[in-house]
Amino acid sequence: MSLYIGVDSGTQSVKAVALDLETGLVAVEARFSHRLIPGLPPGHMEQHPQEWVAAMDSAIGEVASRIDRSRVRGIGVSGQQHGFVPLDADGGVIRPAKLWCDTSTAPECAILTRKLGGRAAVIRRTGLPFLPGYTAPKVLWLKRHEPASFRRLRHILLPHDYLNLHLTGSYFMEFGDASGTGFLDVRRRAWSAAATTAVDARVADCLPAVSASHESCGTLRPALAARYGFPAGTVVSAGGGDNMMGAIGTGNVAPGAVTASFGTSGTIYAFARRPVVDPSGDIAAFCSSTGGWLPLLCTMNVTGVTERVRALFGWSLEDLEGAAAGVPAGSDGLTLLPYLDGERTPNLPKGAGVYFGLDRTTLARGHLARAAIEGTTLGMNYGLRRLCALGVRPREIRLTGGGARSPLWRQIAADVFGVSVVAMAQDESAALGGALQAAWCDSPGRGSGAALAKLCSRCVSVDESTRCVPDRGRSALYRRRQLFHDRLGADLRGAFDAR
Repeated sequence: MSLYIGVDSGTQSVKAVALDLETGLVAVEARFSHRLIPGLPPGHMEQHPQEWVAAMDSAIGEVASRIDRSRVRGIGVSGQQHGFVPLDADGGVIRPAKLWCDTSTAPECAILTRKLGGRAAVIRRTGLPFLPGYTAPKVLWLKRHEPASFRRLRHILLPHDYLNLHLTGSYFMEFGDASGTGFLDVRRRAWSAAATTAVDARVADCLPAVSASHESCGTLRPALAARYGFPAGTVVSAGGGDNMMGAIGTGNVAPGAVTASFGTSGTIYAFARRPVVDPSGDIAAFCSSTGGWLPLLCTMNVTGVTERVRALFGWSLEDLEGAAAGVPAGSDGLTLLPYLDGERTPNLPKGAGVYFGLDRTTLARGHLARAAIEGTTLGMNYGLRRLCALGVRPREIRLTGGGARSPLWRQIAADVFGVSVVAMAQDESAALGGALQAAWCDSPGRGSGAALAKLCSRCVSVDESTRCVPDRGRSALYRRRQLFHDRLGADLRGAFDAR
């Protein structure tokens, strides 16, 4: 049977897995780190795309050294969404990539929104508003702040597209990741002339043709096939954004499934057969990388917050969990607004972290720890409730990411969300999704949702030992805490903007 390589290029590292279709299991995996560029002004988050390539080559090489390379049939790449990779006419990187977590482009969002007639008009035209995380305002930022670099711009790619370019030599973009640029009309799955020209008349020519997600980006370049030891003609699938690939890797390819990722950022998303456009703009009306749509909420502050608390006290992960477990649900009234890096949902690019409710009892390590876990989870639930209002009805929520490994955090998530939660047997869901999409692209049923669902049923499973069900009393408490949490954030919006 065939092997398929899945790659996930995230903010901190590149992971690669080899999926054996005969067993339905991940045979081997590898990880190599890369870094953010240090010393940038507040709000600026950038990386060198060449470091993603080096880490991916190392990760694939490590996986290749531990498998029968002759069995490899395809590669699928997942990448952090929204990052802007500016390339010149020869495909050279003009400057470092501005990332999804870069909030320096808030002024450009305001300019683009005004040009298109206001927030409601933008949503009518494209299906989602301009937000600092998206790609479109980053392109305008380049034009306004680095005009010489903008004049050299000939190709606009997203992080996973740039890795596909390295693998195949092809400029390619698929519906799923493209829908997070701010340039795509997600209802029609076509570039929006209004959005592209609002930035510059040249932008439309810098974007590749947008393609269906079941299509192949191309085949592995002969030089790379020889380096990896893979067969000539190894297919490279369309790939997609990390959330789109995470949906495949958690079996979220049909209505009813909901995935929550507790990583550096937090996302909750569901599969839909039709566009789910939120008039308020809180929920991103993304396309999926499976032929459907993927309504999604994103918060910028999850495990990054708990990691800061852990580092503050010099704790291990076990120390953090033990301290938080010793504090009752609700943290005796202590609330954390966890906006250490600003926030995307709600849209608070100038937001800041706020502990509210400190007193002689709550100014303690355990309370600070539990309030951090609760605050980030309540932040994600802000969006889950909005998803439910738009018609998404979760039967269970499948958890991924570092936070999903914590039994305490899983139980808090069940109590806050008010629905059963369960972690995945294979936690590298985005890399697994990349491998599954590559297998789908290489299959006779390519383009069929039924064929993809069959692949997922064979290769994706939950770990039932991790399942947590909500406690009625704690869920009622957290519903009250949610109202307070939302109100506190709304009341402080003016203070954040005045910082």
